[in-house]
Amino acid sequence: MFLFYLGAIAAEVDTLVLNNGKLLLEGIPPIPEQVKEDLRRYQNTRSGAFLDWTADGKQIYISTRFGDVRQIHRVSFPGGARYQLTFFDEPVGGVQRQPGGELLSFSMDAGGSENAQIFSLDPASGDWKMLSDGKSRNRSVIWDREGKRIAFQSTRRNGESNDIWLLPVETPDKARLVLKSPDGSWWGPKDFSADGKKLLLTNYISAAISRVLLLDLVSGEQRLIAGAQKNSVNLPQAFDAADKGVFLITDRNGEFEQLAWQSLENADRIRFITESIPWDVDSLVLSDDRRRGAFTVNAGGRSELYLLDTATLGWRKVENIPVGLISGITFSPDGARLAMSLNTPKTPTDSFVLALGKKPLEAGNLERWTFSEVGGLDTDSFIEPELIHYPAFDQVNGKPRQIPAWLYKPRGKGPFPVVISIHGGPEGQARPRFSSTYQMWLNKLGVAIVVPNVRGSAGYGKTWLSLDNGFRREDAVRDIGALLDWIATQQDLDAKRVAVFGGSYGGYMVLASAVHFGDRLKAAVDIVGISNFVTFLENTKDYRRDLRRVEYGDERDPEMRAFLEKISPLSNVEKINIPLLVVQGQNDPRVPVSEAEQIVKALRKKGQPVWYMNALNEGHGYRKKENRDVYQQVVVMFLRRYLLEE
Repeated sequence: MFLFYLGAIAAEVDTLVLNNGKLLLEGIPPIPEQVKEDLRRYQNTRSGAFLDWTADGKQIYISTRFGDVRQIHRVSFPGGARYQLTFFDEPVGGVQRQPGGELLSFSMDAGGSENAQIFSLDPASGDWKMLSDGKSRNRSVIWDREGKRIAFQSTRRNGESNDIWLLPVETPDKARLVLKSPDGSWWGPKDFSADGKKLLLTNYISAAISRVLLLDLVSGEQRLIAGAQKNSVNLPQAFDAADKGVFLITDRNGEFEQLAWQSLENADRIRFITESIPWDVDSLVLSDDRRRGAFTVNAGGRSELYLLDTATLGWRKVENIPVGLISGITFSPDGARLAMSLNTPKTPTDSFVLALGKKPLEAGNLERWTFSEVGGLDTDSFIEPELIHYPAFDQVNGKPRQIPAWLYKPRGKGPFPVVISIHGGPEGQARPRFSSTYQMWLNKLGVAIVVPNVRGSAGYGKTWLSLDNGFRREDAVRDIGALLDWIATQQDLDAKRVAVFGGSYGGYMVLASAVHFGDRLKAAVDIVGISNFVTFLENTKDYRRDLRRVEYGDERDPEMRAFLEKISPLSNVEKINIPLLVVQGQNDPRVPVSEAEQIVKALRKKGQPVWYMNALNEGHGYRKKENRDVYQQVVVMFLRRYLLEE
């Protein structure tokens, strides 16, 4: 660590340079060794997320971190050692095993740029090679059922359009474009037919609008399967066993996203499988023989697991699953077991395997395969959140609209200072997952944490999702004002000591809260947040722009542009009078670094103190442990100085 000065903006601001010159801290005091020591155990938790099965179904691949970033590991038996297979400087993701073979496909970008490339890995030798072009952004990889080709989304045609490409794994130079995106929407492959001649596709326009199409890979013909109705969600999941129909998730039948089966021969022949479940279905997976399926449901933020008989379309809930969040569900090659990742408020993500019976709806015991470290901390002492609801500023059927939120409270007697943590998206959702950061704040700072799902959040139906669109953007900000009102009514919460914290769209919400409620807040932490909607839309990567215009509004329209300028925090910087910490990644393709730089410059120009940190080797959030450690230490220092002081 050493001290020097940067540029005109930082002419009178001390700048610390850390992590081999990759992390810049402006206006931030040196981090005391005691802070580092206090947080060390919380910063050394680990996870073991399930990735896939080996071809023989006897071992599993997981994602975990032993160094600075996540890599691929193999585990041979429950509780077994983690054998590392990849050794890159960047985190590895998107791992899938080749059907009928042992090759793994994976994706990796550089420095958080999100220009992910596709690679293949031979897990026996450790040899790998790049399959994509090394330049474009590539994602949504799927294998055909013979394990010879992959289909994927890519911007390689012009750096802007989200097209679909087909690539033979043995001869990647023969990749060919099979579908050109005609506009700024996103196209992605989901499943190959059994003969490999057809591809089931998603056309994703926004969180509320998507379509299902069938692409003939021989003729190039496209056929719309679902989504002719405007403003409906239609997400393909898989072909059925006979390739006569498809499974999809849709909200055409009500408020929530239901699992359905639809005939390919008669579009009017559709069955809504989960219409009696009043929550969103997250995803569906099928066994290799497609005789059985499994799907998860987002029940008010917590996951539920169900088994599906694909012949009868009957389903059954699996009861012996710990309460938490389930992801990565995958059948073993023989269909006799179901692997998954499971995360709870007290335990980080680990891999589990559920034994299955001979019949599609029969389930046996759940066995834990990985036991991730938590820095030697006693997880029994961790605080679990309580689901609360608080009244909004508006009404439904003559009664105040209720906003769901998760409340974490330290042990002991209050009143406790409060951190309001606001999720991004805006179509994200705060869910009760493991967070070493929250547990750190609860224990080391003694603060309560409220995590609201303001209007526009996913998981509560399509009406709730749309309540913040376009000219209603600031209604979501008013939901934070309503939360401050609620905090003032709680005897064990200190309404005079409240801070706001959030990332991405949540960062915008933080800045907007500082504008509107600065007299009721002590401090604000903005992580990769939007400071001006117009400059954000003009400067976000080309492949994202139209997707974001659907949500925020089109800045090319004069009326909308004027509105976006009016509500942007940068246009109201004179109203921000509380201490601010801004956290940014230099390579962020979503919310460009210019969004952080302009709000920092404007605040400093009016004499407002700002702590600013920028990682030169990160993008939309910090993925490298050495950067995350410093970021967490700085946040604790900031909250101690500005929130906890009387």
